[in-house]
Amino acid sequence: MNRFIKLLLAGLCISGTACSQKAYKDLNVQEFDAYITENKDKGLQLVDVRTAEENAQGTIPGAVLIDVKQNDFAQRAEKMLDKERPVAVFCRSGRRSANAATILTEKGFKTVVNLTGGFTAWSKSHPQTPKLINSQTTKDEFGMETDRIETSNGTITFHCIKHASVRIEMGGKNIYIDPVTRLGNWSADYSKMPKADYILITHEHGDHYDTAAIEALSKEGTVVVLNKRCADMLGRGIAMKNGDKKTLDGGINVEAVPAYNNTAGREKFHPKGRDNGYILTIDGKRIYLAGDTEDIDEMAQVKNIDVAFLPCNQPYTMTPEQLVRSAKTIKPKILFPYHYGDTKVSDLPDMLKDSGIDVRIRNYQ
Repeated sequence: MNRFIKLLLAGLCISGTACSQKAYKDLNVQEFDAYITENKDKGLQLVDVRTAEENAQGTIPGAVLIDVKQNDFAQRAEKMLDKERPVAVFCRSGRRSANAATILTEKGFKTVVNLTGGFTAWSKSHPQTPKLINSQTTKDEFGMETDRIETSNGTITFHCIKHASVRIEMGGKNIYIDPVTRLGNWSADYSKMPKADYILITHEHGDHYDTAAIEALSKEGTVVVLNKRCADMLGRGIAMKNGDKKTLDGGINVEAVPAYNNTAGREKFHPKGRDNGYILTIDGKRIYLAGDTEDIDEMAQVKNIDVAFLPCNQPYTMTPEQLVRSAKTIKPKILFPYHYGDTKVSDLPDMLKDSGIDVRIRNYQ
């Protein structure tokens, strides 16, 4: 009987080669990167099969999360993914993703590749990519949505206040951009929030420039950076025009960049040369706060951006289609659509799904 079983197994496996043959392909980091690039036009589907907690610590831009440890992995994969399009999977080290690749091929996915070495190996080869601390919404003590990225010396936290109002926190320093106290029925009590080390104002419209907010946030030593029009109105602060660069205390670099309307009939909203967008460089990370603008030619000069805030509020700023063009021009690693009013932004992640940009929708209405 034992001899019969051995012969049967030998016949089935042909000395073991058929049993061990993989239906998917293992790729190292360089091969995996090349595969992603080569297959973008074929609708590549990039899948992170780790846990939500691991994903929150950082992931490859453009990846969707489907945890292979969950019992419904196969069902979710079949619902979320197209079996005819190529699939690239990764986990922490490559072992779980190998299991995921096996499951996917058994379920009829035609082309599946697995990253050997996993995200650990990939992140070592991509040190310039910000480590995402939380890819899902969390809230601060004021109930505001927050997102964080790691730098070489700490963490930058982005607090979503409202509309175009943002608080950026790093190393105990607080930077406020366009803080306002009231928008329609919404209001903010800045007296309860941390005082500002820096306040940046893009232009004089009431949803960006608010003296009450500036005064409530100011303390001794607070630095206010504004365009010239607002500096004249406030009577103090550092006036910057398009193209100006400043280094603030603490090594924070600020560059004022153009922000204006270029569609016929809209120029009156934000004329060229008056308003600012800002690029902040904080501990090596470049953050672009576009202000009120359309997809202007000067965006081609906005480079190496880690985090971008782009407005989407037609007719005053950009349409969703304009924002997509801007994002593809700038190529930020993380994108926050902001200042979006009643414009529908929920489709933007799908519109940019093959761009490699991590699009995060927060309450910047």
